[in-house]
Amino acid sequence: MAEVVPFEVPTESDKTLLVWELSAGPSAEALHHSLSTVFSQFGLLYSVRVFPNAAVACPGFYAIVKFYSARDARRAQKACDQKPLFQTSPVKVLLSTRHKAFHHQTRPLNSSQCQELANYYFGFNGWSKRIIKLQDLSDLNERENEDTVASLQKPSLKFFCALEVVLPPYGCRSPGVGLAEGPLDTVEEGPLSLLLKRKTTQKLAIQKAVSDAFQKLLIVVLESGKIAVEYRPGEDIKDARVEEELQDLIEVNYLSWKQYGQGEEECLSDFSFDEEEFGLPELDQHF
Repeated sequence: MAEVVPFEVPTESDKTLLVWELSAGPSAEALHHSLSTVFSQFGLLYSVRVFPNAAVACPGFYAIVKFYSARDARRAQKACDQKPLFQTSPVKVLLSTRHKAFHHQTRPLNSSQCQELANYYFGFNGWSKRIIKLQDLSDLNERENEDTVASLQKPSLKFFCALEVVLPPYGCRSPGVGLAEGPLDTVEEGPLSLLLKRKTTQKLAIQKAVSDAFQKLLIVVLESGKIAVEYRPGEDIKDARVEEELQDLIEVNYLSWKQYGQGEEECLSDFSFDEEEFGLPELDQHF
């Protein structure tokens, strides 16, 4: 059975593991490193979070490990539950379950997370991005001719970016747009400070465009382990200025696949466990 991995923050319970009965000897930082090393052998990790047990429980730690893939999470749970892993005593590993009424709104991955996920499934040479347009929309020069009331408002740097993410092995290209704005403290900024802020705003616009392009893609992991890609167009661009700038610039090719459904911070109140069956200790929920 194929699995769909979107470029979104994983919130599904079948992608989240609870690990407990971690010894109190190592520090939280050391445990984080050890857990990341062990569980990353089964697939790409979104996050590893380590917390101390509640004061009423035995000294030690527990952790929440989140995968991008439910299949990887299941493999990790079966292989690591009741195993000592990196300590002398065995740890308990359980796939989480959420209350049925609980619902997470999907959130897009940021640019660096999108690229990490793409590198993992497509390979470093399996995809690329091409900037189509990077335009300065700042109003610094226009303000010189504005009236006094308008000139009292703080000027801002604004950049628009249009690009496409290209996946040659899959014959797929996905467009993305990003708009970033950064206020200036004063018009009298020095040239170096202004240059740095311009570069920062440009970079942010590009990052937003990269994230937007990846949101239109779905990674399809087949039972054989092979990878396919589905392109799902987003909402039509409603900004007339942006639409005019992008017209005839972006051409999209995509694979035809059946449409799939889609799936940050988690808290232990979102999970439900059978405490008697699994011997779950009382956990500190103040995080």
